[in-house]
Amino acid sequence: MSRKKEAQQRQEELEQEIRRVKLPRGRQTFAIVDQRLGGTRMRVRCLDGKTRICRVPGKYKRQLWIREGDTVLVEPWELSGDEKGDIIFKYRRSQIQFLRNKGYLKELQEFEEF
Repeated sequence: MSRKKEAQQRQEELEQEIRRVKLPRGRQTFAIVDQRLGGTRMRVRCLDGKTRICRVPGKYKRQLWIREGDTVLVEPWELSGDEKGDIIFKYRRSQIQFLRNKGYLKELQEFEEF
């Protein structure tokens, strides 16, 4: 395959990825992973101003590989939702750029400065 075709194919993959950006619904919020605590648990800073200890639920355990500094989508628990939650989606670099351009992550830029 020529370089031109490879570049075009990568561009098409990025466009497909951007079209499928998952947005928060209901109580869900954007968050940044601060610290991994072991197992599937980690400490995250949410855009609603709270720090939560979140876990990766069983059905996502093998699919989501999360490191410190990643931007994720968090769903707080019904009980003790201010302290705990579930990580349900991890955003890729191109998706984060798309969200910033559309204005969803304006608070995130201010949030990262601290």
